[in-house]
Amino acid sequence: MKKEIDEVEELIELYQDEDDDDLRLQLESQINEIAEKFRPLKIKALLDGETDKNNVYLSIHSGAGGNEASDWASMLMRMYLRWAERKGFKCEVLDMQEDEGGIKSVTIKINGPYAFGYLKGEAGVHRLVRISPFDSQARRHTSFASVYASPEVDDTIQIEIKPEDYRLDTYRSGGAGGQHVNKTDSAVRITHYATGIVVQCQNERSQLMNKEMAFKMLRSKLYEYYQREKEKEKEKNAIQKKDIAWGSQIRSYVFQPYTMVKDHRTNYSTGNILRVMDGDIDDFIESYLHFRKEA
Repeated sequence: MKKEIDEVEELIELYQDEDDDDLRLQLESQINEIAEKFRPLKIKALLDGETDKNNVYLSIHSGAGGNEASDWASMLMRMYLRWAERKGFKCEVLDMQEDEGGIKSVTIKINGPYAFGYLKGEAGVHRLVRISPFDSQARRHTSFASVYASPEVDDTIQIEIKPEDYRLDTYRSGGAGGQHVNKTDSAVRITHYATGIVVQCQNERSQLMNKEMAFKMLRSKLYEYYQREKEKEKEKNAIQKKDIAWGSQIRSYVFQPYTMVKDHRTNYSTGNILRVMDGDIDDFIESYLHFRKEA
């Protein structure tokens, strides 16, 4: 890439006095191609956190807004799944609580290099403004959903969990999934007393496998929790949950009366909301990583 840049610089110097539109367009095209190649490397240079390279557990919870909010949580889930598909990452839905309008909550494990680094900036409240398909009078509605990200931690990072630190409950899995579903108490929920963190898994075929995955998720969230505790300037640096309500959103998605997606931390925005909802969120990710680095 450096060689390509040097060659373009030489051409610019050689022909700088030439008034040739075709040559200018050719050089512009070459520069744009180099810039496009450099972009993913520039983003990776910003991913220098201890766990940025790890897989990620991404949780989405619907907030205020009833069926509208549940549908919004479903739309966000699709957006992140499409983004992961574009990256060639593997996704696994570990737990999903369905609601009448869509989903109440979902936890997805996304496997891929730097998955957590890319998605850590998505943590927070996401606001939707649109004409509600659930409103017979076609009025504009505002609804909310929260996103939470935590890195998968490997065995080299020790997170001590004593038996007296948590409560483990089992229950019957819900939803489609084969003959084993709804017949045995295979789903697992773990509540960590000191932090209030709750994780649950019902995706695996046995209680033992669900228990193993739930403990992995708990270790992941505890790691992120303890990391936040170490950081004194939480509002600036931590990846955190906020109240799922008005005024706490990190990003707004507006379908009516105009189309716009705006990140309220970086002020980056775009009018192509359909492209964003189809998983094209790299510009938002990049702008947040620059914002975080500067902060």
